[in-house]
Amino acid sequence: MRIVFLALLLTGCVSTAAKIVTAPVRIVGAGINTAVDATTTTQREADEDRGRAIRKQEERDRKAVKKAEKERRKAEREATRRFD
Repeated sequence: MRIVFLALLLTGCVSTAAKIVTAPVRIVGAGINTAVDATTTTQREADEDRGRAIRKQEERDRKAVKKAEKERRKAEREATRRFD
């Protein structure tokens, strides 16, 4: 009877000890998955980033065209003043 009781107690201790020993490994494993998820980019995120970059470039192009048009009109006005 004592042997059966002792065996049951030890089984619980071994199970608990195994959980304690493997806990740091499980925590590190979960951290690796989180780190990998944080550093990888999904196709959707890549598409959004590319779209954002394209829109910014288009905005810069529009501003450049607007500035060039403004300077052209200014040059025309100055040219017509010289001949007046």
